[in-house]
Amino acid sequence: MDPTLLLDWRNTREVEQFLFEEARLADENLYQDWFRLWTEDLLYWVPCNSDEPAADRRIALINDDRPRLEERLFRLGTKHAHSQSPKSRMSRLVGNIVLADYDAEKGGTVTSHFMLTELRHGREAHWSGRAKHVLVRQDGRLRLREKHVFLVNNNLPMANLTFII
Repeated sequence: MDPTLLLDWRNTREVEQFLFEEARLADENLYQDWFRLWTEDLLYWVPCNSDEPAADRRIALINDDRPRLEERLFRLGTKHAHSQSPKSRMSRLVGNIVLADYDAEKGGTVTSHFMLTELRHGREAHWSGRAKHVLVRQDGRLRLREKHVFLVNNNLPMANLTFII
């Protein structure tokens, strides 16, 4: 067997397991565990009205650095988060994972697609799109430096995103 194929398979499986775990933590509202996946210099960005990767120059539904994301998660974790009382029940599927520019030693760019079903107050909502993750290896573990979420319907009126997409 070609050793590069085995290395590619290992890298792909490691990244898949990381993205699956990130989705599970978000779906189960385990936000502090989810937050620990991130680096100090993080960017969490969900644009509206555009799919262009220009986080600093576009209007966004979410444009969080570490302090903003920490505040968002703090609010979600309190009983005063009326927008999430009761909490949404969510189930997310992550697929079409591609290691676009990736090095096993350093990390790199990974793209994927997702489908998310949310149930809250007896109403079901579906969210779908694609994501770009910038992963880095720190202390032998993969960590999230950036997450860009491109919702399919980002140019239409939508309810507030009161959870982690």
